[in-house]
Amino acid sequence: MAAGAQSPLTFGWSDDSLELTVEVGEDGTARVTRLTAGPGDAPAHHGLPLVDVVVAGEGRAWSGRRYCESEAGRRLRYRGHAEHGGPGGWHEIRVDLAAPGGLTAEVCYRILAGQGTLRSWVRLSNRGQEPVTVESVTSLLCGAVGAVGDLDVLWADNDWLAEGRWQRRPLREVLPDLTGPAHRGATPRGRFGRTSLGTWSSGTYLPMGGLVSRRTGHAWIWQVEHSGAWHWQVGEHVRGQASPGAYLALLGPAGLEHHWHVTLAPGEAFTTVAAAATVSGQGLDDAFGRLTGYRRAIRRPHRDHERLPVIFNDYMNTVMGDPTTERLLPLVAAAAEAGAEYFCIDAGWYAELGDGWWDSVGAWRPSASRFPGGLTVVLDRIRELGMVPGLWLEPEVIGVRSPLATWLPDGAFFTRYGQRVAENGRYHLDLRHPAAVKHLDDTVDFLAGDLGIGYLKLDYNINAGPGTDAGGLGAGAGLLGHNRAHLDWLDGVLDRHQDLVIENCSSGGMRTDYALLARLQLQSTSDQQDHLRYPPVAAAAPAAMTPEQAAVWAYPQPDFSPDEIAFTLASAMLGRVHLSGHLDRMTPGQRALVAHGIAVYKTIRVEITRSVPFWPLGLPGWEDPWIALGARAPGASYLTVWRRGPGADEDRVSLPVPWLRGQGVAPTILFPAAMGADASWDPGRGVVTVSLPRCPSACVLRLSAR
Repeated sequence: MAAGAQSPLTFGWSDDSLELTVEVGEDGTARVTRLTAGPGDAPAHHGLPLVDVVVAGEGRAWSGRRYCESEAGRRLRYRGHAEHGGPGGWHEIRVDLAAPGGLTAEVCYRILAGQGTLRSWVRLSNRGQEPVTVESVTSLLCGAVGAVGDLDVLWADNDWLAEGRWQRRPLREVLPDLTGPAHRGATPRGRFGRTSLGTWSSGTYLPMGGLVSRRTGHAWIWQVEHSGAWHWQVGEHVRGQASPGAYLALLGPAGLEHHWHVTLAPGEAFTTVAAAATVSGQGLDDAFGRLTGYRRAIRRPHRDHERLPVIFNDYMNTVMGDPTTERLLPLVAAAAEAGAEYFCIDAGWYAELGDGWWDSVGAWRPSASRFPGGLTVVLDRIRELGMVPGLWLEPEVIGVRSPLATWLPDGAFFTRYGQRVAENGRYHLDLRHPAAVKHLDDTVDFLAGDLGIGYLKLDYNINAGPGTDAGGLGAGAGLLGHNRAHLDWLDGVLDRHQDLVIENCSSGGMRTDYALLARLQLQSTSDQQDHLRYPPVAAAAPAAMTPEQAAVWAYPQPDFSPDEIAFTLASAMLGRVHLSGHLDRMTPGQRALVAHGIAVYKTIRVEITRSVPFWPLGLPGWEDPWIALGARAPGASYLTVWRRGPGADEDRVSLPVPWLRGQGVAPTILFPAAMGADASWDPGRGVVTVSLPRCPSACVLRLSAR
């Protein structure tokens, strides 16, 4: 169709959970005019062009930092679309756009039927005669997300030891109303956004956000599926609107924020990172539940997602990076007695005694002085006791004192301004370079092949800044290239070692994203060492990942009271148990309590794999005295409830479970047994009341129909 010559056209997707409507106007501009939770549940909006592209030499039509007003994006015109279904309930819509001069865009939407979730990405191509430099391009742009005055905006602050702290504010508080006699109809310049900076995708914020309508309860939750730099923003657009509308823009790296650009020679193309948005007409918990189902659908299949084996890791509050044969063998025996199925030796296994393990990483060969008879003595004992051995690895860095720092070529490392990037005693490998890839392939094949390691904890403890400018690229473009090469490397590892279980760790949760978690089996939720501060992290984790990928430390100690032992174990029991602590020094009664908790976990873990999260008290606050996390599974619902002071003066809390209202429900305390916790059910109100007589304490309970 020639621009300006076609009749208005409407297409999209609709089922009971999602409606996506794209309208092509008489001028040939394609816009999303509806992205809602179902047919007819919200009015259509004027919408915005499907993609925003800032091109060097053109910029924006309205000066500011909003990714909805680019000149190039407004010149793109509809040229056609295609739709097709796929396996697993997926439906794909591709919209072809073109601008004068040869810039084209393919906007791709993949919709998971019945899940209320849409995945989006854009492929730009230069079909002209001259190079085109792109400074930003949206992965998803939608101007059909409700009226600004009705909406609250949500985001999650993320920090080392304090991950997943969700915040909520009225959108109108951060986007002030500018209408009035003097500026009637004026287009705002402001926007509210969140941005990752550097190489930690969740170093400051989770790559997620949300909007919730206070009037209707409709919720939109999104995630940027990228392990590096990203940006999202919401703002107000007024053109063609009876009332101000909100827009949403999701991006990977961009020029203003991340030193990123790409120059497309004639015939070249660039594809954005993917982003996803989930919509629900039933509130925030339901939106997170739908996103959980979507996350399961995009993951690489792996048997670990169904089995949820218990992992003992020797690091947290235990060996702390100083392992030896003498220290480990008693822990191995105690872990097996408690019911662990994997035993992971954490950091330090490669460093000689007396030599710091932090800045010597890179060679990845066992220390002779730590393991006089060889590391295989410990590994064999792990296997003899029925567990799978694991090791810690930080693959993307080379310590400044490691011999690999001189053996590998300069091109194998991040550089900026002609110098290697050094951060906190480490250099950063660039996995676009074949020498870096070969080094890591040889390492993993030695560990998983020669040593028979079945579990790798892949850590990432530095933020290397905006990236690498090697090869004359901008630092942000270099980082994106490395990010994508890193994902390719991980795919290759799992293709070669299909039973290998890989944990994603980054100083705890500093790289929590679904570029990595679509491939890797577990995510470390935190490095938090205080068991009383862990509950808000553990309770919020299923908002950022599927419950079966949420690895939570449970580190009972010999000096803990029974309540404290139960407290730290309960924190992990609706996710993945990362058991630690000096179990070998415990009394028989303490060991029995730990084993009881692990045994209970094994009876419910299959339900966790089919559950969706809910929060009867809302998403947790960092200082909340009472915290509750639920898991809604097909056969029953489960709750972990924490009572922690100060502020928890009452010994009971009421937790609404509205979908069970009117039903006969038997609340059962699963763990700990016979320690005073109690629960009662009010069917008329749909509320379970949980009593914990001491503070701090916690329990896990099941709600099942009588």
